[in-house]
Amino acid sequence: MICGIVDLGSNTIRLSIYQYEGQQVTLLLKQKHMAGLAGHVQDGALSRSGILTACRVLGDYRALLNNLSVQSMYVFATASLRNISNTGEAVEEIQKATGIPVSVLDGVTEAALAFRGATLGGGVSTGLLTDIGGGSSELVAYQQGVITSASSLPLGSLSLYTRCVCDLFPTPEERRAMRTLVEGNLDAVRTPGLQCRELCGLGGTVRAASRLAVDIFDKDPDDRTLSADELEELYQRLARGGKDALRQILHSVPDQVHTILPGLIILRCIVSAYGVERVSVSSTGVREGYLMARVIGAEPDAQCPAT
Repeated sequence: MICGIVDLGSNTIRLSIYQYEGQQVTLLLKQKHMAGLAGHVQDGALSRSGILTACRVLGDYRALLNNLSVQSMYVFATASLRNISNTGEAVEEIQKATGIPVSVLDGVTEAALAFRGATLGGGVSTGLLTDIGGGSSELVAYQQGVITSASSLPLGSLSLYTRCVCDLFPTPEERRAMRTLVEGNLDAVRTPGLQCRELCGLGGTVRAASRLAVDIFDKDPDDRTLSADELEELYQRLARGGKDALRQILHSVPDQVHTILPGLIILRCIVSAYGVERVSVSSTGVREGYLMARVIGAEPDAQCPAT
């Protein structure tokens, strides 16, 4: 069986096409569109332009799947539609315009699906997982492969940038304001006394940090780990701003030129709060978790009809 899974995120809208047989899953193709839906939120509501942007990208993805003779398409939204005041209206307008139903995941469900996808291939059985997206950041603590707590922070790399930063690079005052905001949100959800040496990381910020570390520290391109010390040095280099920092970002992660520093602030706060010594970057996440739970697992959900 082959299907397309679309993650309608706050910063990017991603399509992954999978082939699956039983529990065996193979990624065939992936596409990404930098939609920046969080930037279309006005007075707490997703604007008409944001809704039209989502409709256009989803229509393009449906056309691509049609050209590949892939009939099954599942679409879910995270903070992009969850953290707005007109969620129902936006979902209704998207379906009316495109014929594509959208499932909106709550924060805890998103965290659980991210965990399921990230641990698809095994790995550390006890630790902490974070998924830093454009509009929210999920945290999952687990022991012996079982979730012990799951939470979602209403802060992501793009929403934090939009909320706190005026220009391309945040000023020292803006960086302090972002750090204070993230720490306050973390304090509200974290389990007292919980410490985890290992952090499984996913999402655009973590992947970008890994790519930057490979380039800056001349690491093996296949090395998908980041020590706490490397993260700190990486952040300090970029926080200086200027042409050198801009040149490095444009070389390594050009699509995150304005969101990488806010995202790194979130990651640094998590690493500090939980005593993390090493971050391991996962190549799988919420889309694979959604596939396993909502498609292969046959949990009820909406599917886009072929057109």
